Amino acid sequence: MQQISTPPVLETQRLVLRGHVPQDFEPLALMWSDPIVVKHISGTPSPPRDCWMRMLSYQGLWPFLGYGYWAIREKASNKYIGDLGFADFHRLIEPSIKGIPEAGWVLAPEAHGKGFATEALAAALTWLDAQDRFDRSVCLISPDNLASIRVAEKAGYSHSKTVRSNDKDAFLFSRARP
Repeated sequence: MQQISTPPVLETQRLVLRGHVPQDFEPLALMWSDPIVVKHISGTPSPPRDCWMRMLSYQGLWPFLGYGYWAIREKASNKYIGDLGFADFHRLIEPSIKGIPEAGWVLAPEAHGKGFATEALAAALTWLDAQDRFDRSVCLISPDNLASIRVAEKAGYSHSKTVRSNDKDAFLFSRARP
């Protein structure tokens, strides 16, 4: 495995994906405290300390796994608008997805409905596919989260199974590397 200790910078027409920096903390904490943002994730807004620990864990994924999460910034304004990336959360679900990159994304409400998640996920998947380390990636999405289901399907994910995660039903989507 090629050692990747810091996230590469990815650019799209409208976005820059890069590693999180301390200046991302305030907008990240504001985003994760919004009930609209967490509705389909945990259902509970995250307090600042949890947001700080989340941001630290994002950075820690890269040297441990060789992949992780990026901060998403709108290129035109340089404004932080969300998080997107891959992780292995060692979820206790069947079938097991341990060792398979699990895609996830979360955007601030003002960034919803603009195609940013689709654009960022496409860039991240292009990067992941180029690593030539994984045959597939997965994502877990709440059955009620129609917007994220559309993002996943546009990226080539297909619903493979309904699983129980954190005492809730979730759709397990899978995408084979082209």
